[in-house]
Amino acid sequence: MKKALITGVTGQDGAYLANFLLEKGYKVFGTRRRSSSSNTWRLDYLGVLNNPNFDLVVSDVTDLGDNIRLLERCLPDEVYNLAAQSFVGTSFFQPKLTAGITGLGALTILEAIRIVNKKIKFYQASSSEMFGKVQETPQSEKTYFYPRSPYAVAKLFAHWSTINYRESFDMFTACGILFNHESPLRGEEFVTKKITKGLTNIKKGKQKVLYLGNLYAKRDWGHARDYVKAMWLMLQSNKPDDYVISTGRTETIKTFVNLSCQNLGFKTKWQGRGLDEQCINTENGNILVKIKEEFFRPNEVDLLIGDSSKAKLKLDWQITSTLEELCQEMVDFDFEYK
Repeated sequence: MKKALITGVTGQDGAYLANFLLEKGYKVFGTRRRSSSSNTWRLDYLGVLNNPNFDLVVSDVTDLGDNIRLLERCLPDEVYNLAAQSFVGTSFFQPKLTAGITGLGALTILEAIRIVNKKIKFYQASSSEMFGKVQETPQSEKTYFYPRSPYAVAKLFAHWSTINYRESFDMFTACGILFNHESPLRGEEFVTKKITKGLTNIKKGKQKVLYLGNLYAKRDWGHARDYVKAMWLMLQSNKPDDYVISTGRTETIKTFVNLSCQNLGFKTKWQGRGLDEQCINTENGNILVKIKEEFFRPNEVDLLIGDSSKAKLKLDWQITSTLEELCQEMVDFDFEYK
């Protein structure tokens, strides 16, 4: 039985990855932060929490000694580093925390692996946010990085640290440069979930208006279920490398709002411009969506669209969900799940 260690297992990607690996016959260890409350609902929803081959442990990714002890206890074949302060907006207000967990956390785990067993395979969750102010379209593994947030800077540090350990110590370390990936298990601080949850609450009469920031930022959205498979495929290849994982399709946040409205049966029209732009329910004249300046980033990433041809060619990775199917799944979940 192969063994895997997943840091940040209670998040969206961690839960899907744990479920995927358990189905592959792995023994899975998942870490969570020390906290007074245990946010394990995703693991519970997917049936991971009660699986006899899953073990949830408390660990601090920034503590070298803690990581060494964890590796010696678990003796994993593979480590997937998904732990991060992962909300871009928060990183502007908590840059040091973000740098410590998202950036230095990866370096600390890499160093622990080097000390305990260099044959452990390591996956680093890199991010399309590292491209930031994009230097070419679409973005590939060869595109120059231009991070525009403390989160992206921290991810870039972790990304290059992973490559450095690969080249310096002959370790099997791979980076997945993942573009935006969503699911029903997405956190409510992320814009897609904010949209589907907010509009669902309006439909149920629990909320009056949904407030958003920049409607015209463009993102390449895929399904997290597809993307965690790509993580696993990277560590099954003969040679460690870095891969862009994306759909190759970009849409505006406004388009995602429109899809969500359609799925919920709203008949809508947009009116106004700039901060005064609004989405109106034409059946009753109620405002569904308004713009709030505080939700704009200090530095916006205007356009992300990835070229994942390398992953498709070398890993035989494929997309199984369209944006329309993803949005419908998220809306259905938010409408039914309490």
